[in-house]
Amino acid sequence: MSPLPDTQINLPEVLAQVKVQFERYERALVTNDVDVLDELFWKSPHTLRYGATENLYGYDEIQAFRAARPSQGLAREVLKTVITTYGRDFATANIEFRREGSPKTGRQSQTWLRTADGWRVVAAHVSLLG
Repeated sequence: MSPLPDTQINLPEVLAQVKVQFERYERALVTNDVDVLDELFWKSPHTLRYGATENLYGYDEIQAFRAARPSQGLAREVLKTVITTYGRDFATANIEFRREGSPKTGRQSQTWLRTADGWRVVAAHVSLLG
Protein backbone atom coordinates (compact mmCIF):
# COMPACT_ATOMS: atom_id res chain seq x y z
CA MET A 1 0.00 0.00 0.00
CA SER A 2 1.43 3.37 -0.94
CA PRO A 3 1.42 6.35 1.41
CA LEU A 4 -1.21 9.01 0.99
CA PRO A 5 -0.11 11.46 -1.71
CA ASP A 6 0.61 15.01 -0.56
CA THR A 7 -2.30 16.18 -2.71
CA GLN A 8 -4.65 14.45 -0.26
CA ILE A 9 -3.26 16.21 2.83
CA ASN A 10 -5.15 19.28 4.02
CA LEU A 11 -7.69 19.36 1.20
CA PRO A 12 -9.10 22.86 1.73
CA GLU A 13 -12.77 21.85 2.04
CA VAL A 14 -11.97 18.98 4.42
CA LEU A 15 -9.65 21.13 6.53
CA ALA A 16 -12.38 23.78 6.77
CA GLN A 17 -14.91 21.16 7.96
CA VAL A 18 -12.61 19.84 10.68
CA LYS A 19 -11.71 23.37 11.83
CA VAL A 20 -15.40 24.18 12.29
CA GLN A 21 -15.94 21.08 14.43
CA PHE A 22 -12.73 21.65 16.39
CA GLU A 23 -13.79 25.24 17.15
CA ARG A 24 -17.22 23.96 18.29
CA TYR A 25 -15.42 21.55 20.60
CA GLU A 26 -13.18 24.24 22.04
CA ARG A 27 -16.13 26.59 22.71
CA ALA A 28 -18.09 23.76 24.30
CA LEU A 29 -15.11 22.78 26.46
CA VAL A 30 -14.54 26.18 28.02
CA THR A 31 -18.28 26.82 28.50
CA ASN A 32 -18.94 23.28 29.75
CA ASP A 33 -21.54 22.61 27.04
CA VAL A 34 -21.72 18.92 27.81
CA ASP A 35 -24.30 18.21 25.10
CA VAL A 36 -21.93 19.42 22.36
CA LEU A 37 -18.95 17.66 23.95
CA ASP A 38 -20.92 14.41 24.04
CA GLU A 39 -22.07 14.94 20.45
CA LEU A 40 -18.53 15.39 19.15
CA PHE A 41 -17.16 12.15 20.61
CA TRP A 42 -17.79 8.99 18.62
CA LYS A 43 -20.44 6.92 20.38
CA SER A 44 -18.41 3.71 20.42
CA PRO A 45 -16.72 1.39 22.91
CA HIS A 46 -13.57 1.94 20.80
CA THR A 47 -13.36 5.65 21.64
CA LEU A 48 -10.81 6.64 24.28
CA ARG A 49 -9.72 9.71 26.14
CA TYR A 50 -6.57 9.96 28.24
CA GLY A 51 -6.98 12.99 30.48
CA ALA A 52 -4.57 14.76 32.77
CA THR A 53 -5.71 12.56 35.68
CA GLU A 54 -7.90 9.85 34.15
CA ASN A 55 -7.96 7.13 31.47
CA LEU A 56 -11.38 6.68 29.90
CA TYR A 57 -12.23 3.74 27.65
CA GLY A 58 -15.36 3.87 25.55
CA TYR A 59 -17.95 6.56 24.97
CA ASP A 60 -19.91 5.69 28.12
CA GLU A 61 -16.93 6.36 30.42
CA ILE A 62 -16.17 9.63 28.62
CA GLN A 63 -19.79 10.75 28.89
CA ALA A 64 -19.93 9.87 32.61
CA PHE A 65 -16.72 11.83 33.24
CA ARG A 66 -18.12 14.90 31.47
CA ALA A 67 -21.35 14.71 33.46
CA ALA A 68 -19.48 14.63 36.79
CA ARG A 69 -16.73 17.15 36.03
CA PRO A 70 -16.87 20.54 37.79
CA SER A 71 -17.73 23.40 35.46
CA GLN A 72 -15.32 25.92 37.06
CA GLY A 73 -11.74 26.59 35.99
CA LEU A 74 -12.20 25.56 32.36
CA ALA A 75 -11.06 28.80 30.70
CA ARG A 76 -7.82 28.53 28.80
CA GLU A 77 -5.72 30.28 26.21
CA VAL A 78 -4.87 28.30 23.10
CA LEU A 79 -1.21 29.00 22.31
CA LYS A 80 -0.78 26.94 19.13
CA THR A 81 -3.08 24.84 16.96
CA VAL A 82 -2.10 22.31 14.31
CA ILE A 83 -4.90 20.59 12.39
CA THR A 84 -4.00 18.15 9.62
CA THR A 85 -6.40 16.20 7.44
CA TYR A 86 -5.47 13.01 5.63
CA GLY A 87 -7.75 12.28 2.70
CA ARG A 88 -11.44 13.01 3.22
CA ASP A 89 -12.23 11.06 6.38
CA PHE A 90 -9.37 11.32 8.89
CA ALA A 91 -7.75 14.21 10.76
CA THR A 92 -5.68 15.15 13.79
CA ALA A 93 -5.98 18.29 15.88
CA ASN A 94 -3.26 19.24 18.35
CA ILE A 95 -2.99 22.28 20.56
CA GLU A 96 -0.83 23.78 23.24
CA PHE A 97 -2.78 25.67 25.88
CA ARG A 98 -2.48 27.40 29.23
CA ARG A 99 -5.26 27.44 31.83
CA GLU A 100 -6.05 30.82 33.34
CA GLY A 101 -3.95 31.34 36.46
CA SER A 102 -1.62 28.40 35.76
CA PRO A 103 2.04 28.59 34.76
CA LYS A 104 1.88 25.11 33.19
CA THR A 105 1.48 24.49 29.49
CA GLY A 106 -0.95 21.79 28.45
CA ARG A 107 -1.19 19.68 25.34
CA GLN A 108 -4.28 18.23 23.74
CA SER A 109 -4.32 15.76 20.86
CA GLN A 110 -7.44 14.59 19.09
CA THR A 111 -7.97 12.07 16.32
CA TRP A 112 -11.05 12.88 14.22
CA LEU A 113 -12.93 10.51 11.92
CA ARG A 114 -15.73 11.29 9.50
CA THR A 115 -18.62 9.04 10.52
CA ALA A 116 -22.20 8.69 9.29
CA ASP A 117 -23.06 11.32 11.94
CA GLY A 118 -20.30 13.73 10.85
CA TRP A 119 -16.80 14.44 12.21
CA ARG A 120 -16.22 12.83 15.61
CA VAL A 121 -13.30 12.51 18.03
CA VAL A 122 -12.28 8.85 18.24
CA ALA A 123 -9.23 9.33 20.48
CA ALA A 124 -8.03 12.18 22.67
CA HIS A 125 -5.16 12.88 25.01
CA VAL A 126 -4.59 15.75 27.44
CA SER A 127 -1.40 16.29 29.44
CA LEU A 128 0.45 19.05 31.26
CA LEU A 129 4.13 19.98 31.05
CA GLY A 130 6.13 20.82 34.13
